[in-house]
Amino acid sequence: MMKLIKTEFDDLVIIEPKVIEDGRGYFMESYHYELLKNSGIDIRFIQDNQSRSKKGVLRGLHFQNAPYAQTKLIRTLSGSILDVAVDLRKGKSTFGKAFTLELSAQNRKQVLVPKGFAHGFLVLSDEAEILYKCDETYHPEAEGGISCADTSLDIDWGVPLSDVILSLRDQRHPLLANANYKF
Repeated sequence: MMKLIKTEFDDLVIIEPKVIEDGRGYFMESYHYELLKNSGIDIRFIQDNQSRSKKGVLRGLHFQNAPYAQTKLIRTLSGSILDVAVDLRKGKSTFGKAFTLELSAQNRKQVLVPKGFAHGFLVLSDEAEILYKCDETYHPEAEGGISCADTSLDIDWGVPLSDVILSLRDQRHPLLANANYKF
């Protein structure tokens, strides 16, 4: 059984799996299509992505435009991250607002980020391994991003951005006001 926790953002849900622990270790269902479907989340994931990053790496804020927009189910296999999703859905009361949550191997929380959000994360531990499911494959022509330093997003990364490690691509993302998104 999984606990679904609604947030102030439509369709963005925190998922806490039931963990069964004993002297041997633990067991949990990290994904259960029928259970989620019966709770109103009817999403067919078709691709899994996995990454490992060292402390201070910030990946994001990324999105894919329609018709290749992605819903993502994110979890941390090892270490901990600050996970961030920014609502890019025009007309929503949460447009331009950021949602943050610490995901870790210890808390085993997952976050379901729907289509229409930019997504990124900052590695808090010495190293972290992330797994996320997507309901659409990657299409480079639909790729977009927003600067993690955009002050209009009011994201508290917990560290000075001068201390984070960004890819060249992520350093070049525009501010939200200048970004090309179609949601």
